[in-house]
Amino acid sequence: MTLDKAESWLDKTLHYRFSDAGLFAQALTHRSATGRNNERLEFLGDAVLDFVISDAVFRLRPDADEGDLSKLRSSLVKDTSLAELAVELGIGDHLILGSGERKTGGHRRESILADALEAIFGAVYLDSGFDAAKAVIDRVFEQRLETLPDAEDLRDPKTRIQEWLQARKLSLPAYDLVSVSGKDHRQKFVVSCTVSELSQTTEGESTSRRKAEQRAARQMLKILSGEAP
Repeated sequence: MTLDKAESWLDKTLHYRFSDAGLFAQALTHRSATGRNNERLEFLGDAVLDFVISDAVFRLRPDADEGDLSKLRSSLVKDTSLAELAVELGIGDHLILGSGERKTGGHRRESILADALEAIFGAVYLDSGFDAAKAVIDRVFEQRLETLPDAEDLRDPKTRIQEWLQARKLSLPAYDLVSVSGKDHRQKFVVSCTVSELSQTTEGESTSRRKAEQRAARQMLKILSGEAP
């Protein structure tokens, strides 16, 4: 990776050019590499990002309470979301990694990608101030803010089913392990969710039992809300 190539990428994707190229290089440098790494910039960028996104969801959801605003913010700034954005932007192609991380696919590692994105936000803040950092963050999150879900949709589906059934004085659902397949490091779990009093059963499949339960619960919610036959 050359810094010139990375600068061209940043200009094209986020319409920003650093006055201090050293800050940009540092933002892309993982602690496994030699030289100044991006941990301090990630710390700063995390704080700037939290404020900008808090302000955005506050304005976009004027009737939401503090709990719902927190859920909305968390859905946007959690590591998995940041890593997805980093992949979409192509940050992994420009990371500066130590040889060990390069060999083990560090440019695809979720935590490394998320930290690098936050480090870029922190570096922009130091390079040009808050307004510039906000403009970059707004550009990165533009689509997700335009399609911001209702806070209700972010709640745990198992909890939502439980509340739905309790409100109607119905028994709680039963979750049963249907099958486990695959090798130890790549297992596939299938779990059923049954609401016996309504004669409804759904199934969910994932790489862990907990995730499979959540998927089965999500399918059950669609039935309970009338979205599925």
